[in-house]
Amino acid sequence: MFFRRQQEEGRPRRKVGCLGGCLIFFAVYFICSAILGWIMGDALSSSEVKLEDKTIYRLELKGTLVEQGQKENPFAGLMGSVPYSNYAQQDNVGLDDLLSNIRLAKNDDKILGIWLDGAELSMAPASAKAIRDALLDFKQSGKWVLATAKNYGGANYYVASVADRICLDPTGSVGWYGLVAQKMYYTRIMEKIGIEMQILKVGTFKSAVEPFFRTSMSDADRKQTKVFIDGIWDEFKAAVSASRGISVEQLDALADSYMPLQPAEDHVKAGLVDTIFYMQDVDSLLRVYAGTKDYNLLTTGKLAQVKRPVSKAKDKVAVYYLQGEITDDSGDGIVGKDVVKTIKKIRKDKDVKAVVLRVNSPGGSADASEQIWHAIQNIKADSIPVVVSMGDYAASGGYYISCGADYIFAEPTTITGSIGIFGTVPNVSKLRNKIGVDIDDYGTNKHSNLQWNAIYKGMSKEEYQLMQTMVERGYDLFTRRCADGRHVSQDYIKSIGEGRVWLGAKGKEIGIVDELGNLNNAIDKAVELAGLENYKLAYYPAVKDPLAEILKSFDNTTDEEKLVMKVREFCSKPRIMAKMDDIIIR
Repeated sequence: MFFRRQQEEGRPRRKVGCLGGCLIFFAVYFICSAILGWIMGDALSSSEVKLEDKTIYRLELKGTLVEQGQKENPFAGLMGSVPYSNYAQQDNVGLDDLLSNIRLAKNDDKILGIWLDGAELSMAPASAKAIRDALLDFKQSGKWVLATAKNYGGANYYVASVADRICLDPTGSVGWYGLVAQKMYYTRIMEKIGIEMQILKVGTFKSAVEPFFRTSMSDADRKQTKVFIDGIWDEFKAAVSASRGISVEQLDALADSYMPLQPAEDHVKAGLVDTIFYMQDVDSLLRVYAGTKDYNLLTTGKLAQVKRPVSKAKDKVAVYYLQGEITDDSGDGIVGKDVVKTIKKIRKDKDVKAVVLRVNSPGGSADASEQIWHAIQNIKADSIPVVVSMGDYAASGGYYISCGADYIFAEPTTITGSIGIFGTVPNVSKLRNKIGVDIDDYGTNKHSNLQWNAIYKGMSKEEYQLMQTMVERGYDLFTRRCADGRHVSQDYIKSIGEGRVWLGAKGKEIGIVDELGNLNNAIDKAVELAGLENYKLAYYPAVKDPLAEILKSFDNTTDEEKLVMKVREFCSKPRIMAKMDDIIIR
């Protein structure tokens, strides 16, 4: 209305010129940059934590354990929660941070002891053992470990059992009732819907596809499940027995009584815990252990920010964390193309004299596994030793990328092996008929429509055999890679393969693992193989930059919008589908 009135009165409309717009933009830009720079400077300068006397390490057992932790967001205290930000998710706890902090706590006299606060950390048995072993090593210093929680889960109690004193809330309990492996089967509901999963696989024990064509465990799957579940339970019982002075037989009897339903007093009588104690009164207990009321508490994130000695050595040992499902081009886990790119970067660094791969993966894409395997062989071709440290899992594709290393370490309860291969193709012909969808096509050759027929009509015997042959070629390549890496015959690998899962301890017996140990053991071995005296560790992937992640979080494009953009991009480029989807190794 203002501009319209100006015209009605015969006055010209005012416009902001290009030069004026640019000046305004740059003025705003420099002001924002100055403010952001001040915030960053203040935040980053205060990110380093100074260790004070009479400090207690508060190790909170809650959240989800991951291999590699992220730095705490230095802007959180200044800016509050940043909308839409996923940076450094608070429920993720880095195993690397925990182990590093425990070592620091052992060796620094300013730290009096460790308080295990809570028992809700989601972790697999191999990682739990790594933490437990680190706490046992910590106690060699003569310092104390105190555990308090309202309820203790199985793996968390396994960790907490090393404590000098275990406190339980009056209304709490210990989740001591044994271990169970459960699977859900979808065959009957898929039949009702009208979907048949066409299975292509090699390996009697390759059970990941069983939920799609069975209604219960096969004999082979039950056999391997029994072996690894019993093995983990035996480890739990032996460790708790040694720390708590309770016989293995008695621990089994307690598990049979289902301790979560027993009163707290019975946990004390059984020796599982030492004291019934209200968690809200923990300050008084910490004062006793600290010997003063003026103690300091440092959490995992803060203690990780305490400055460590920095090596000035030129030679490097690259430690590369490979965690998650193996994919080809995208995902949150082990992305094949990104791993290959990083390995090339490591190879270009002439100061890198050895490589340690920390593998924690249940498997994934066969093609990506092969590409990563090849990249690792290129490192070895440069006379750089490669050592693998297996975490919770290094199974199937996870073992594929490990088998070519010079030396392999695993925890006793690492789940590894699963040397097998499978593919799944859904047949939706019955569902299509139910909802009234008809399909017709024209192809230039005999199998031009194989890909579509497989899904919408179901595979013929000939088509099935073509695909099964492809899967078998994949299995032959997989077993050949393992045989070459382990310096044994391919027939031997096939005899222990068949998709069977093994625990790390058994893996050592059958030769797919060289030694039982943790990441530090693997680093020591890599140093030995490289003949190094002075070295420093270089970690990959790099820890994410807080500012970059915060700025990235302001991208308000929804997942749906991103999907639409990808579809438009795909459809704008004419192409002919020339290959089947990649086989998945799990």
